Amino acid sequence: MIKKIGGKYVVLSESTGRRFGSYGTKAEAERRLRQIEYFKHAKAGGKGKRKAA
Repeated sequence: MIKKIGGKYVVLSESTGRRFGSYGTKAEAERRLRQIEYFKHAKAGGKGKRKAA
């Protein structure tokens, strides 16, 4: 979730309230939130990575 605190946009965890960074613009905060959501839902092992034969 994104909240405006003290003139900055802060990315917060909805469940714990943990901060994931403060950003000057809402667009930057939304970009970070998308990154967090991507890695939260990424499958174990990574995409497209292969072991050397």
